Amino acid sequence: MIITDIEAIPLRIPFKAGTKSDASAWGDSNLPAADSLLVKVTTDQGLTGWGEAFGFRAVASAKLAIDQLIAPLCIGRDAARIEPLMLDVQKKLHVFGRGGALAFGISAVDIALWDIAGKAANMPLSRLLGGGAADLACYASLVRYSDPSLVRTSVRRAIDAGFGTLKLHEIELSAIRAAREEAGPDIELTLDVNCPWTLNEARPIAEQLKAVGLKWLEEPLWPPENFSGLAELRRTSGIPVAAGENIYTLMDFERLLAAKAVDFVQPSPAKMGGISELRKVFPLAAVHNIPVMPHSFYDGPGLLAAVHATAALGTADSMIEWRWFELEATIYGSALSPKLGRISVPKGPGLGIDPDPDVVKAYRWK
Repeated sequence: MIITDIEAIPLRIPFKAGTKSDASAWGDSNLPAADSLLVKVTTDQGLTGWGEAFGFRAVASAKLAIDQLIAPLCIGRDAARIEPLMLDVQKKLHVFGRGGALAFGISAVDIALWDIAGKAANMPLSRLLGGGAADLACYASLVRYSDPSLVRTSVRRAIDAGFGTLKLHEIELSAIRAAREEAGPDIELTLDVNCPWTLNEARPIAEQLKAVGLKWLEEPLWPPENFSGLAELRRTSGIPVAAGENIYTLMDFERLLAAKAVDFVQPSPAKMGGISELRKVFPLAAVHNIPVMPHSFYDGPGLLAAVHATAALGTADSMIEWRWFELEATIYGSALSPKLGRISVPKGPGLGIDPDPDVVKAYRWK
């Protein structure tokens, strides 16, 4: 089964009219649209697989990496030998970096190849990976608002939709406190601040956050690879810490875990090498007795990669991140949607669902 074509497909799906947000790690305030990058891999046997690279501002650079660097190394190769091929690609391209847009592109191709593998075996990817749950707990991952009244509105809507756990991306204490006041004591809140503080800056803020009762504080420190600092903050603050979205290699996940830096580890399938690398993090985390909470701030194959891997390899503590965006359309439409805070694992072969061709056609750009 030979790879005959790799196509990188940028999508730009606008937010619904009137949607408001503040500036954040992934975009400016009142972001007009969510940009994503799908990758379609075709084989000589007519099977196609779909992958996704981390998007937003990185779409153009990830597409360039795929078109000019990754695809030429993959076309003509055996689609069934996923890990040897991906290892070869990484070795040949490592001089250009082991993270960023290049890693995003490799991740997308890897996910697409695993989609093909499941389709060739006529089984869902979760089964191909060793079994798996029929559904998974998930949490609503909100955008940053900063305005306490907007935070309250979004929190209430997510709770009314059935979510019992929410992720905030706020950095202002007034907004964080407003979320807790609106949610009440029984809703779990997590907080992702996207690496803003030094250890000394984080310490007094963490002290003020204790009253909020967070399930975890995510990526509080700059730089994100300050694993010893995370361990120190975790030890002294008493607040559980989560990280891993910005880690690209298995060796660095081992360093993170060995440092006792986290209570939850968060590999991101569309950033750190796709399913081939994601599946290695689960047993590594199990050795350290740390639950895996994949970063899946996507609504395409990157999300499904997290769902299938977690269904097969996760623990009872693992949860799926559901991006709480209000877009004009979504890649899978009504075929993928949580109910009462749980998400069903697609039962079709491979990732289980292909992107809606009408959405791809309507929102494709460049």
